[in-house]
Amino acid sequence: MPNGVDKQHLPTKICPACNRPFTWRKKWARDWDQVVYCSDACRRKR
Repeated sequence: MPNGVDKQHLPTKICPACNRPFTWRKKWARDWDQVVYCSDACRRKR
């Protein structure tokens, strides 16, 4: 049995710039509440 969490059980948000869903990443673990955009490109586009 693999370690970790199934991808379908990770939290998701909708990006306000592109209106696409994006899922939690380990890189965002400490500040998931402040993450708004799915990528740097969307952050610049806003």
